[in-house]
Amino acid sequence: MSDILFVIGDTPVRTGTALIAFAAFALLLLMAIAIIIARGQRHSVLTAQSQSEHANELDARLNEMLRIQAEATGRVDAMGQALAGRQAELTRAVNDRLDSVTHRVGQSMEQSTRNTMDSLRALHERLGIIDNAHKNLTDLTTQVTTLRDVLANKQSRGAFGQARMEAIVQDGLPKGSYAFQHTLSTGKRPDCVVFLPDQRPLCIDAKFPLEAFTALRDARSDEERKFAAQRLRQDVLKHVTDIAEKYLIAGETQDNALMFVPSESVYAEIHDSFDDIVQKAYRARVVLVSPSLLMLAIQVMQQIMKDARMRDAADQIRTEVMNMSDDLGRLRDRVLKLQNHFGQVNEDVRQILISADKIERRADRIEELDFSTAEPAQEPARVVPGSDLFQVPRKLQQAGE
Repeated sequence: MSDILFVIGDTPVRTGTALIAFAAFALLLLMAIAIIIARGQRHSVLTAQSQSEHANELDARLNEMLRIQAEATGRVDAMGQALAGRQAELTRAVNDRLDSVTHRVGQSMEQSTRNTMDSLRALHERLGIIDNAHKNLTDLTTQVTTLRDVLANKQSRGAFGQARMEAIVQDGLPKGSYAFQHTLSTGKRPDCVVFLPDQRPLCIDAKFPLEAFTALRDARSDEERKFAAQRLRQDVLKHVTDIAEKYLIAGETQDNALMFVPSESVYAEIHDSFDDIVQKAYRARVVLVSPSLLMLAIQVMQQIMKDARMRDAADQIRTEVMNMSDDLGRLRDRVLKLQNHFGQVNEDVRQILISADKIERRADRIEELDFSTAEPAQEPARVVPGSDLFQVPRKLQQAGE
């Protein structure tokens, strides 16, 4: 035991010391194994306790679920009984309502028929009113067309200076019925054109030669006045000729054109002192007009356009009346079909009630133990007063209640 096994540093390790150390190491190892085994057993115990608690909890929940299921089963049974009672009550209520509806259907059908006839009568009255309005429009159209002749009168035509003409035309006519500086097929551009219902423009020229009239007004001697009058006559006639050549196009423009005289005093002077100019211009189909005459001409043209619109509206009214008449015919046919359907329903109900009366009589015979083969005479179905439907047998009503 005192033999030296090996030397660690300067310290010799003997056999006894080595055995003691080995024994100590083995003891420590056994203690560690014992501790591990003890901890494992403790963990197993804890796990077993947890599983036991979990199993107990599951049992409690299962018992609770069984209790709830039992309560739900009882509630379902109670609900089934309640629903059965409600269904019976609903059946009785439906039977009562059916009897009430059967009684009221006849009254509703009669009331609907009466309302339909009243509506048709009112519609006929309205159609008569529309027919009278159409006749009035036709008479008014005949009267308004006579206004076209006003354009042939020299007092109904006028021509404007550019600024005054545009203002009067814009104030008197709707947009789209006139145009300024409109280009004709010849390339000429009058100061203004008015589109009449036949789509041929009426040309208006506002370039009146005022220089000669100014010279006539400023003349101091008879020679100057004579010379200015001759100049005015030549300038006006030349302008009339230019208007007739430029703005009177056969088939494109109106047969007359207007030349504006910018002042009422100038226009009155021309008519008083230069009647030959007015006559020659009229023969050339060019009408001289003052501002007031141009306003009158604009109003006449406005009435002509209004007359055209009224004629168009009369055609539309005639078309609508014809369409309404067609709709009235279709409505009448449909009302007749509806009346046939109502008659068929009444017949079916009558047949059903006859069968019900037979069943009622057979039930009475069974109740009275009367089995004779003689069949009693067929009784007519009972009719509800004030209705087109038949009365339901009394026993069927009681059975429904």
